[in-house]
Amino acid sequence: MANTAKFDRRQVLERATRLFWQKGFHATSTRDLQQAIDMRPGSIYAAFGSKSGLFREVLHFYTEEMSERLQQCLAEEGAILDGLRTFLRQILLQDGDNAPSELCLLAKSLSELDEGEAELLSETRALLAATEENFRCHLQSAIAAGELSAQVDPGLLARQLQVEMIGLRSYLRATGDRDAVRELADNLFAPLQPGSQ
Repeated sequence: MANTAKFDRRQVLERATRLFWQKGFHATSTRDLQQAIDMRPGSIYAAFGSKSGLFREVLHFYTEEMSERLQQCLAEEGAILDGLRTFLRQILLQDGDNAPSELCLLAKSLSELDEGEAELLSETRALLAATEENFRCHLQSAIAAGELSAQVDPGLLARQLQVEMIGLRSYLRATGDRDAVRELADNLFAPLQPGSQ
């Protein structure tokens, strides 16, 4: 009979995500991983191939979790822009006390990885691009629904949203000014809505 995994993969990925997000890829040792996910090196290798393999899966897990949270915010708010604002508030402000780092895991990884980890670097860039495309699709829907001016370029705005998220997280880390971050997040779309001057 074939061997079956004797661990909860989602729980392992949640724990590994917190560890990598807190310490970074390079600073996370095999011993750190063993303790965090409660697996021996041989089991980690069998399940994920290597530390890099586990990290790659963590990057995808993180991205999927963010996408699911965005979908939940959109479903709860009804209006697309309201859902995007709620998502921004959650990511920027509500997660602050519980997240292992104020920075986005993908952005943090991009700043750490070098050309020696070309595959992981490429994977991280691709996931950021996929996140931006996800924003673009929702913003296109907001234009179609009349929530945004028809003159808005959804691709450009999606890129701006991505930059704002990364930048506001860094700003919050640097200043701790939650009120300023809340105001900036809430007003991101205001100038682009129909009827705005």
